[in-house]
This record gives sequence, structure tokens and C-alpha cells, in this order.
Amino acid sequence: MAVSSNMKRNYHVFLSFRGTDVRQGFLSHLYAALDHKGIYTFVDSEELRKGEEISSALMRAIEESDVAIIVFSKKSKKYASSWWCLEELLKIMECKEINGLMVFLVFYKVEPREVREGRESYKRAMDSQEYMSGKNSGKVKRWKEALSEAGSLSGWELNDRFRFFVMFLA
Repeated sequence: MAVSSNMKRNYHVFLSFRGTDVRQGFLSHLYAALDHKGIYTFVDSEELRKGEEISSALMRAIEESDVAIIVFSKKSKKYASSWWCLEELLKIMECKEINGLMVFLVFYKVEPREVREGRESYKRAMDSQEYMSGKNSGKVKRWKEALSEAGSLSGWELNDRFRFFVMFLA
């Protein structure tokens, strides 16, 4: 469902990511830096309320955000294995196109071409999704297209420099 461009935004930033390695390290620093700057940020562990239906809450938060930051990580290879992450990604790319949502990417210890071209762990994850959903699944096709589109956007490539990136925001 499209969101009106004059809709009141509730969040400045929506953070999309997968994995405890990112949540406990890079993401916690990024969230703290954004919060310190007074930037109201949606991250599931902070904003989801108990008893709230997760999928609709995530989709609504994306629609109600000005910016989405997607963190692709080498260690969290499961981004493309996660139905939740792929659905978030689809919604983010849809809102980018329809509502002008600004999308920023962080490639943390992963090359953009791995995401864009479906290489290595991202290829294995999509192969697995196809196996589970059927080779001709329209959903898997849309997920692949969203990964390719996102991977084609300019972003920050970070290896062990994430502290400098977060300090830059602070």
C-alpha cells in the first residue's frame, strides 16, 4: 500500500540488519551515535512493543521513516536467508521509489558486488530460498531484484573502520 507523501513521519531513521555480530557491535554504536544527535531511530529491539504484530509494525515503521540504513554484513550471512530481512528490503526499496525514502547502505566486511550480483553467501541464500519456495517463485525473484538494486546503490564499505564511521556521525 502506498503512503501519502504528506504523511507524518514518526522516525528519522529505520535500521535494517541481520545478526548478533552487527547488533552487539557496529549497530549498537551506530544507534547510540544517532540517538546522541537526537535522531529518532527505529531499531526492532528498542521500538517493537510486546504483543505487537511484528510484520505490520516493521512495514509501518519503514513507511513512517525519512531514511533507511541497510547494513549488509559478511558475518551475518543470513540477511538473504531471512524472510523478515528480505521483506524489509522489499518495503524499503518500494518506499524509496514511491515515497522518496532516502536509502543509505553500509557494507560491513562484505563487498557490494556480493550483494548486487548474488555472489558467495548471498547466492547460497537465494539458492536456498528458491529451493524452499520453488524455482519460479515470484517472491524470490522480487527479493533478488531488491538485493541487486540495493547493492547497486553507493554506500559505505567498512571493514574494521566502523568506529571511525560512527565517530563521523557523532
